[in-house]
Amino acid sequence: MILITGAAGFVGRRLMETVPGAVAAPSLRNASQEDIRRIVEESGAEAIIHTAAISDIGACQADPEASYRANVQLPLWLAKAAGNRKLICFSSDQVYSGSREAGPYSEEMTAPGNVYACHKLEMEQRVLEILPEAVMLRAEWMYDLRAPKPNYLLNVLRAEGTVAFSSRQYRGVTYLGEVAENMDRVLALPGGAYNFGSETTLSMQELTKRLAALLGKPLAVEDAPPRHDLWMDCGKAARYGVVFSDVLTGLTKCLQEYGLL
Repeated sequence: MILITGAAGFVGRRLMETVPGAVAAPSLRNASQEDIRRIVEESGAEAIIHTAAISDIGACQADPEASYRANVQLPLWLAKAAGNRKLICFSSDQVYSGSREAGPYSEEMTAPGNVYACHKLEMEQRVLEILPEAVMLRAEWMYDLRAPKPNYLLNVLRAEGTVAFSSRQYRGVTYLGEVAENMDRVLALPGGAYNFGSETTLSMQELTKRLAALLGKPLAVEDAPPRHDLWMDCGKAARYGVVFSDVLTGLTKCLQEYGLL
């Protein structure tokens, strides 16, 4: 069995549907270290996939203490409770958000630019000190048509008239369906941090133009001021068979699976 934290969340819900032997952990929001030890031991699970987090960057900036508890302390308690169980933690591409270098970023190029990113990077480092065989997944901005909150694809589908995306920003966005498809291979990864998601060679402006054309949507895509790149070199994970479609192909796959193409 595999214990899933954040089972009611965006990623956790999909993993509950697709990962064989998945069992849902109760909410960890107010859990103590002893609660987490008990939850892990009583689950009978052989592995843990930790998706629970506060991922809203603005919320983390506004309440760093809550962010630290959710994004650092709880994963550390899970690591201490895991014992010989495999632990997979979802981290974030935000660990590159403060880099002054151009992407795509490899795993050693971290430069967090906000509270959320700082906490995610600290979580990675401290969990790996406790469990060197744990796996940290630096996930991109994920999308799905069943998402409870806006994401890139839903934003484009709902847009009318004119939108603005930068011709000088490159960012990976990833179909949640492909995240779920890769989890069996993720569970076999050696310990460490991995860039995790779709790669791209298209700017956000060019990607949006091509997506609008694919949808047959009369959307004018203006150029926007440059924003920080958030695109990654995912070759490390790919060497172990964790492979995603490129960003445009992933978007096409999602739309086809939902019957929109």
